[in-house]
Amino acid sequence: MSPHQGQKSVLITGCTPGGIGHALCLGITVLTELAGPGISILQLDVTDAESIKACHEEVSRATGGKLDILVNNAGRNHTHPALDISIPDVRATFETNVIGVMAMVAQFGDLLIHAEGLIINIASLAAVTPYVFGSIFSATKGAIISYSRTLRQELRPFNVRVMVLMTGFVKSNTQSVRRELPEDSFYSRVRDLFDKKVTYSKNTAQFSPEDFAADIVSKALRPESQPLFRSWIGRPDWYWSGGKSSVVWWGSTLFGEWLTDAVCWKMFQLEKLQKMVQSERKRQ
Repeated sequence: MSPHQGQKSVLITGCTPGGIGHALCLGITVLTELAGPGISILQLDVTDAESIKACHEEVSRATGGKLDILVNNAGRNHTHPALDISIPDVRATFETNVIGVMAMVAQFGDLLIHAEGLIINIASLAAVTPYVFGSIFSATKGAIISYSRTLRQELRPFNVRVMVLMTGFVKSNTQSVRRELPEDSFYSRVRDLFDKKVTYSKNTAQFSPEDFAADIVSKALRPESQPLFRSWIGRPDWYWSGGKSSVVWWGSTLFGEWLTDAVCWKMFQLEKLQKMVQSERKRQ
């Protein structure tokens, strides 16, 4: 079934109830008409090429060969010290957070070009801050930022836009992968700090998924404008939203990297471990 005049077709990956994707679905439904009778649920594994291809075929049939908005939201958390990582586990996180996004864009590019559509890639404040015990997750979101910047140029001739969300802390109710510190970890002496970091985002966030979605949808559906004025009166290419997002933006813009380094050092209390190590070395 092809969409009627004025209707928008939107594909959002990673829509587990209680999370950002699910809230975005509900938010977009409220503010704009979706193609067809509201929301349709499709089977999709962004790490499986055949699943992506099948989803593309189903979306193409439902929308008449066009896709107005692709939201690459599916993601995998990864909280573990860099010295304790499992490489297969790291590969799985990159497959979802990075390769999955690239695969979706490559597969759905034709539908987006036909619609002169919009791609929304979900990045994170972790990409621009030293998010302790989150080096793998931070690396995946940093890759998304670099990828999106170049993707925007490559798709510009076809009038397909790319918007990057610099996401702050959002109080999600979705389940996350819990990784334990090995007994011989260099960080076992501050296991309490690691345990605190595992739940830090959920315990710290004040932004609900619904508030986040309402903020994002209102910005994503703004009309296009010239690049110079886009951040103020049109759809921004880069948008910072969620808990502490404005603080990080202002801090990094006005003062630079040294400030975020200093704040995160204090926030995650690794000076506690530093003092332990220094004390042990003095006793040797």
